Amino acid sequence: MTRTPPTSVTRLRWWRWRRNPLRRHSDVVEAWIVLATWTLVLLVGIVAGVAAALSVDSSFAARRAQVHAVTAVLTDDAARTPSSGGGYDDGRVWATVRWTAADGSVHTDRAKVYPGAPAGSRLTVWTDPANRMVSPPPATAEATLQSALTGVLAAASAGVAVWTGGWAVRTWRMRRRLSEWDEEWKRIGPEWRNYSSGGT
Repeated sequence: MTRTPPTSVTRLRWWRWRRNPLRRHSDVVEAWIVLATWTLVLLVGIVAGVAAALSVDSSFAARRAQVHAVTAVLTDDAARTPSSGGGYDDGRVWATVRWTAADGSVHTDRAKVYPGAPAGSRLTVWTDPANRMVSPPPATAEATLQSALTGVLAAASAGVAVWTGGWAVRTWRMRRRLSEWDEEWKRIGPEWRNYSSGGT
């Protein structure tokens, strides 16, 4: 008995875009849906990422413009050991500091300093336009990193949303096509069975 040698099937890439007698209209439509989906994923992702990064960067810039650094002094000696409280602990202790605003008014508040710092020690604190002490704005490198990460996250989220929409459209078309085929088979199926069985 002679064995038929196996034949290798070469996968034809981009077959939906090439003219051939087996290509259906639905194949062309599906190809355009896939192309449009990936194009929109790229464009919408880039636009959303850049917009999010610029928005975060402008908010950091606005915050830096609203606060300013002033020199404050400790009013008393700082504690020598940090409190054993739970949560985040950077090794510093709370102490009362005093500073003079640009209008000459004197203000006091509590700030974190290194343990054992003597009274009269100078440190830099950040204040808002109302001369209230606030947390320092992020450094330029940190702000750039946060803006970039936000942009990447926004781009990925927007891209996934667009891809999901394209996948939903493609799935809807496939189900519609299967439904049309089912209706067509219900119409011609009995005639085909009669013909194949030799009936008239």
